[in-house]
Amino acid sequence: MESRSLQVLEFGKVLTHLAGMCVSEAGAEAAHAVRPLTDIGAVHHAAALFDEARRWAGHTGFRLSSFPPLDGVFRALDAPATVLDLDALWALRQTLGLARKLAVSIREGQSTGGRWDLLVALVDGHPLPQRTVSGLDRCVSDDGLLRDESSPELSLVRGEIRRIHQQCTRKVKEYAQRYNIGHYLQDEFMTLSSDRYVLPLKSNFKGRLQGIIHDYSQTGETCYFEPMFLVELNNGLQELKREEREEERKVLRYLTDLVRDELAAVRGAYDLLVEADVLCARCALSARFEECGEAGAVSIVEGGHVSLLGARHPLLALAAAREAKAGGATVQSAARATGRDKAASGHGPQSPQAPQAVDIELLPGQLGLVISGGNAGGKTVCLKTLGLIALMGLAGLPVPVRPGSTLPFWTDIFAFIGDEQSLEDNVSTFTAQIRHLSGVWDRLGSGALVILDEFGAGTDPAQGAALAQAVLDEVMDAGSTVVAATHFPALKAYALTREQVRAASVLFDPATKRPLFRLAYDQVGASQALDVAREHGLPEAVLRRAEQYLLLDGEDTSALVDRLNALAVQREAEISSLRAEEVRFRDKRAKLDERFERERRTLFESVQGQAKTVLQEWKSGKVSHKQALKALAETRARLVGGAPGMPGEGGGPEETSQAPALQVETLRTGQAVRYVPWGKKGTVVEVDARRGRVRVDLSGVTMWAEAKDLAALDEKPRVAVGAVTRTISDATASMRVDLRGMRADVAVSELSRALDKALLAGMSAVEAIHGRGTGALRKEIHAFLKTFPAVRSFALAPEDQGGDGVTIIELK
Repeated sequence: MESRSLQVLEFGKVLTHLAGMCVSEAGAEAAHAVRPLTDIGAVHHAAALFDEARRWAGHTGFRLSSFPPLDGVFRALDAPATVLDLDALWALRQTLGLARKLAVSIREGQSTGGRWDLLVALVDGHPLPQRTVSGLDRCVSDDGLLRDESSPELSLVRGEIRRIHQQCTRKVKEYAQRYNIGHYLQDEFMTLSSDRYVLPLKSNFKGRLQGIIHDYSQTGETCYFEPMFLVELNNGLQELKREEREEERKVLRYLTDLVRDELAAVRGAYDLLVEADVLCARCALSARFEECGEAGAVSIVEGGHVSLLGARHPLLALAAAREAKAGGATVQSAARATGRDKAASGHGPQSPQAPQAVDIELLPGQLGLVISGGNAGGKTVCLKTLGLIALMGLAGLPVPVRPGSTLPFWTDIFAFIGDEQSLEDNVSTFTAQIRHLSGVWDRLGSGALVILDEFGAGTDPAQGAALAQAVLDEVMDAGSTVVAATHFPALKAYALTREQVRAASVLFDPATKRPLFRLAYDQVGASQALDVAREHGLPEAVLRRAEQYLLLDGEDTSALVDRLNALAVQREAEISSLRAEEVRFRDKRAKLDERFERERRTLFESVQGQAKTVLQEWKSGKVSHKQALKALAETRARLVGGAPGMPGEGGGPEETSQAPALQVETLRTGQAVRYVPWGKKGTVVEVDARRGRVRVDLSGVTMWAEAKDLAALDEKPRVAVGAVTRTISDATASMRVDLRGMRADVAVSELSRALDKALLAGMSAVEAIHGRGTGALRKEIHAFLKTFPAVRSFALAPEDQGGDGVTIIELK
């Protein structure tokens, strides 16, 4: 990616914001080093990793804490004889401990319902140096000191030092009491001077005692006096101190060797933390964008087209979020000072408005966008918004756009924005544009975006417009995408007449002539130079003369352009209103779906609880089998009909509105019908016109049903709220289950399920088709029926109903 374009589009300022959201120096350096990626797979991986990091942070609440930089430690380890000091080892301990917490959070979060496979793979790719972590935890304390347990020798030496300290304290106390020298001392406690235990003796008493004077205080009133009885103990203490330093050096060398042996893993853990720091900073950047609008990762599609929805310039969005935060703090301070919130009444500090969102879109097959319209209307901001969002999207950074935004995969972005003339280099504005364009001309191709801000404006208008049209033609012929802002009438006409080019205009308020910072597509706009000049204070006399010259030249088309602008503003307002209505209805639908699911779950749990209660009472013998069936049937009736007392129902009047019942004479074998009580689709298997009933196959379960309980498949029954639907409970209703071809255990299981369904539906009989065969399956079924408590009796069917290939089961 061209560095000049990165600078022109101010990509570095975005990285500065990103670095400011990192918690470590190393993370900030890595943030400043972020660049657009040139591989589409890497771009998609970065976007997916950001999405997972945002979900992980929201799910676990993990926040990365600051960790020290380790680059100096790694450079020191390059020298084989280097022994790390305690500060370096403590920094390593803190860093590796934080890396361990990070890995645990990612793995445990996934085990509790989160899905972030890329984060887990990232952690797995940087295994912790277990020996180093264990050694540092054992030897280095939280306050950065070596523990006594670092080695047996160190523990022994420090134990002796503590023993001497206690002995010295005891002797000094005994000596002071025996010789009554308390009034000689400046303090009641002994202290250290030159690493030896001494007494703080008042200087005017120094000749009263025998001993050694090591030093004086700054005022000279206190001398640090070592009595003779402490000399021998202090000599022993010095020897132990020397041994302690030697043992500590051995521990430091041992820990350094551990780090050096696992240096690759230590570097990997450090790199993991740095990458996690930048990832968390990206999440924080997205949250900052969301403070004044929507934000997320833009979808980069190879071969796609430009479609930025609700795009805001990233730097303007960040500035608005910062000012909004500062404005909120000011309002709170004012409220605390005055005892009331003046901002609420319109007299206090006002919150700044977010930058205007704009849609930047090209239709499929289009490669060019030409933006026209008045000065200060936002043309250059649109160009910079597209360019900067493209750079950020290619770098895997979140951008302030609405979901669904897409961009093509560009490997090069060339921006020609601003006045680049230079007196020192003898380069004019026009010459600078031509020189820079010539320098990148050979790099144009299908993976390039070219941004031109008023290209050709620094020369003769006719020649400049012709040159601009030729440049756009050649750039698009090379397969590149080009976006240009212009005031040339010829280029505006060009945009309206080329199939691959789309025209757009910035809008102005028809009444005030102030810019609205919005785009209207498939139209061009006037430059509005006189209105902008009037707005910025140019004398009215000059403006009147300019209007007269326009009339003389026949170039005054302001009325026509104003009318087009007014119509475009009206259309954009209507589109915005429709979009807001769409969002409102979408939110309402989501809330209704959520309410429905909540009430459905409550209803199911209520019915399930009632059914369990009935079954438990039946099993315990509190109610008879018939009473249990009756209670279950009543529960089912309330569920289907929405009787009062069921959760989520109003229990209104019983108004039914069912589909017309079918006549048995109109039904034919193979006809598709709907069984109303269950709301299930089925197929007619057999019609018994004499008894007025039909045998229906309901997804493998065959049963006899009354014709009036069937509806044509295309006539779905409509049941009003509070309606009661009649259930089949007469003695003639039955069910048929086909068990042929099944193993005995499978057939018994299927028959058990069929019996349960029949009981819940209030059926009085079930027909089990097992076939004749060897009779083995029939014997197993009969043996099972003898043990089933709800079976009243069973027998083989008559020959006209299947004979010994069918068993008719009567239920209690």
